[in-house]
Amino acid sequence: MGSEDRPAGVPIADHGLIGDLRTAALVATDGTIDWFCPGRFDAPSVFASILDPDAGSWRMSPDDADARSQQYYHPETNILVTRFMTERGVVEVHDFMPVLRAHDPDHRQRLVRRVVGLRGSVDLTMSMAPRPDYGTTEPDLDVEDGVVRFADGDVHLALSSTVPLDVDDCSASARLALRAGESALFVLEVLAPGQPAQACGDTDVDDLFEATAAFWRDWLSQSTYTGRWREWVDRSALTLKLLCHEPTGGIVAAPTTSLPESIGGTRNWDYRYVWVRDAAFSVYALLRLGFTDEAASFVRFLSERLGEATDDEDLGPLRVLYDLDGGIPHERELDHLEGYRGSRPVRVGNGAVDQLQLDVYGELVDSVYLFDKHGLGISHDGWSDLRRIVGWLMDNWERPDAGMWEIRGKARTHTTSLVMSWVAAERMMRVARRRGLPGDLTELAATRDAIYERVMDECWNEELGAFTAFPGSDVLDAGALLMPMVKMVAPDDPRFLSTLARIEERLVSDSLVLRYDPEAFDDGVSAEGGVEGGMLDGEGTFSLCSFWYVEALTRAGRLADARLALEKMFTYANHVGQYAEQVGLNGEQLGNFPQGFTHLSLISAVINLDRSLDA
Repeated sequence: MGSEDRPAGVPIADHGLIGDLRTAALVATDGTIDWFCPGRFDAPSVFASILDPDAGSWRMSPDDADARSQQYYHPETNILVTRFMTERGVVEVHDFMPVLRAHDPDHRQRLVRRVVGLRGSVDLTMSMAPRPDYGTTEPDLDVEDGVVRFADGDVHLALSSTVPLDVDDCSASARLALRAGESALFVLEVLAPGQPAQACGDTDVDDLFEATAAFWRDWLSQSTYTGRWREWVDRSALTLKLLCHEPTGGIVAAPTTSLPESIGGTRNWDYRYVWVRDAAFSVYALLRLGFTDEAASFVRFLSERLGEATDDEDLGPLRVLYDLDGGIPHERELDHLEGYRGSRPVRVGNGAVDQLQLDVYGELVDSVYLFDKHGLGISHDGWSDLRRIVGWLMDNWERPDAGMWEIRGKARTHTTSLVMSWVAAERMMRVARRRGLPGDLTELAATRDAIYERVMDECWNEELGAFTAFPGSDVLDAGALLMPMVKMVAPDDPRFLSTLARIEERLVSDSLVLRYDPEAFDDGVSAEGGVEGGMLDGEGTFSLCSFWYVEALTRAGRLADARLALEKMFTYANHVGQYAEQVGLNGEQLGNFPQGFTHLSLISAVINLDRSLDA
């Protein structure tokens, strides 16, 4: 496919992810890097053609318009290989960001593209058109000693190559013909102002490739999982590791912004931040697989947020999400970008940061409980901060909020928020008793019991036979699947089994699960982009809820059903085993990609099903 013939809106699923534990890039199956934020995940992009064809890209593809491509990961690594098959021969593009050692003080951020001829002879074109600051800038490119440099504000990048480069004012290109055994190298390096670039060479890149492959394999060898679905768990673990920001310990929800939940719709959010909600699930999955360093780093990130927390009259001491520095990423729209296949607006920052979501307190405390139980344990200062924050929750758990689905309409009392507030009180009691730590167990027990009674009395709909989304309603919420996972109800409790049956009737289709019924659960985002009601955009099924469903079936003892649902879910992954947030009616991946929460829930579902099958 020639560089001028690329269709708009390459499917979200037709990408693989590479990264260096600081930022990441999406590489499409046609050899285009169409998303990359230099420096860190939440920095302004320099390649963003996935959101707008004019927002920057880095193409590497055969000139044969009929070329076919396949993409895979170099075994047990995050090195992505795109293989092109043409009438005249076969070539591979090896894409990776070098990581040489953990917590490397000398880390240099580089995006490496190695093109290798395998059979016959293939003509290719390389075209790099950087457009910094989300496509608002066409930088001036300067050439010095064969290295192309460009800058925009604090962003300084340099492109070196083993083949001659043609450079105009704001792009660089190269034509190359590779025979079997020949190769060409391209290295884009992110530099500090005034820092010299390092020209690339065959030996240097070979060494970087081998060292990076060794790093990923050594890291993955720590995994304790050896069960039936090891390949799926390994890829999910490697994907999750790519979402870790090593310098701070934060784990971003996804490396992208504004990939839509429905094509042409308005549910386009920025996920390049650290959600407190992910804490319990992240720590649980990482600890279960033996990755204690990542769990400890994430708990440290959360502990820092606890120490910085100050009471806000409306939002309390915690925010729902933070940027990688612990800051507040307020939402704004980028009107100059047309959005993925016309899905607008494109947003940076996230308005959920200004919402009250009470469930995050339970997820935070649960993560501390799990780390205290299976990791190094909580410090005195951490426990003091946690007591203060949970003390606020004890006084505010009855307040209406936006819930875990981050509803942008009127605040309501969400059953899932009540459930996770119960978790906060219950886990605080467990940690205090096990460690002998100070705490008002009487007050915690009273709050725990009051929440439990309210859930059982007001959130249970006797006529429907299910726990509902809100007290006194008949609306279902897939978040109820979490109730046995957090041990609020027994997995064989008749009330939960009945709830599971109702969810299967209303929200499940071929193992795929809607997070709620969008016609009954007004989430405040209209098709016109407002937040005051109106017709809702089409809603895909949530893949994390689908894995929750697998785990709920497992815990309910329906192991054959759980195994079938899991195998079906695997068919909805993309070609390299990665998932976006949602699956559309036609099986298309929707939403930001890849989503960490989905891979966390996959790991949890697989581990629990494996254990039950072996019991």
